[in-house]
Amino acid sequence: MRLGLSEALPSLVEAKFKAAKASSSLLFSSSDLAIIRTTSGIPFQLRYCPSLAKKPAPKQPGASPKPNIDPFDNPPHALHIADIPTANPTHLLVLNKFPIIPQHFILATKANKGQTHFLEQDDLEAAYACLKTWRETEGPNSQQKRLFAFFNSGENSGASQPHRHLQFLPVEGMRDGQATGVWQLLLDIILQTVETSPSSTPRGVSSSSPELPFTHFARLFGSEPSGAELLAMYKDLYQAAKAAIETFIAANPEQLAFHPTDGGDLPISYNLAMTTAGMAILPRRAAGTMLRRDDGSDIGFIALNGTTLGGTMMVKYQEEWDVLRGKPQVLDNILAAIGVPKVPQQSKPHV
Repeated sequence: MRLGLSEALPSLVEAKFKAAKASSSLLFSSSDLAIIRTTSGIPFQLRYCPSLAKKPAPKQPGASPKPNIDPFDNPPHALHIADIPTANPTHLLVLNKFPIIPQHFILATKANKGQTHFLEQDDLEAAYACLKTWRETEGPNSQQKRLFAFFNSGENSGASQPHRHLQFLPVEGMRDGQATGVWQLLLDIILQTVETSPSSTPRGVSSSSPELPFTHFARLFGSEPSGAELLAMYKDLYQAAKAAIETFIAANPEQLAFHPTDGGDLPISYNLAMTTAGMAILPRRAAGTMLRRDDGSDIGFIALNGTTLGGTMMVKYQEEWDVLRGKPQVLDNILAAIGVPKVPQQSKPHV
């Protein structure tokens, strides 16, 4: 898919973001940033954003409930970036109204399609076109810019809007200009593992390294994929994720169940992530987990979405920030709680 934009996508998004921030059409929340690691050494960004913990004003007695507003149905001009492709557009690009990362933007379907339905070929074509167009634009010092795309689907995935949409974060913005040299996009690490897997290992199998405490599946693109190839890879990854959930449910029926599938909804929750190099999927069994003190009392609920596959997470409270920086093993526990535990690989008997 060709986007057909009048100017380079990065400059278009940057100009729109600056104008929307200046006019308060979006609310940017700054965050403190630290690098923490799993016990196996995988670096994660930990962002502390206390402004998000502010509670909304209580409802007045007798007040009518506010109707659910679709943010992607005729979005405000200040946030609307473009309709794509320019001829017979099927999708729109819009700024996230409450960003933590500068220039966080969204690809949404023009028609209100379901977030819990299968992604379609034109969704993946449009997402890849954004990734490719962004990558082809040179940044400062003639360095290529990069985007990280992610998709949340299902009640355990961190999804917040039912209207189908994928999200994009500029990787340079994720670094935030701070001392994050030790940090690497987690999807890059996963795809490097796939690339170095033995030739006898089929692509799409669960990554055996890095030593992440959840099951995940990945595919390399190799060369620029067609829309049909993107869809086939996505369907393969989804089926692998569904099989992992099915195996977990069979062994732990009291802990998890398939979602209802009325109206085309899918039976599992998952996160999908993509760059121009490949894509990965993370089957989910929980939206997050409760962080607790040594005495077992609650600190707060840690929720994660598809940015997990980018190697980043966020907290809202000082105690959460302090605990996660001081006890790296807590990160392992959180990651293990949201995904499907890995099944130890067994060697096949000789026949």
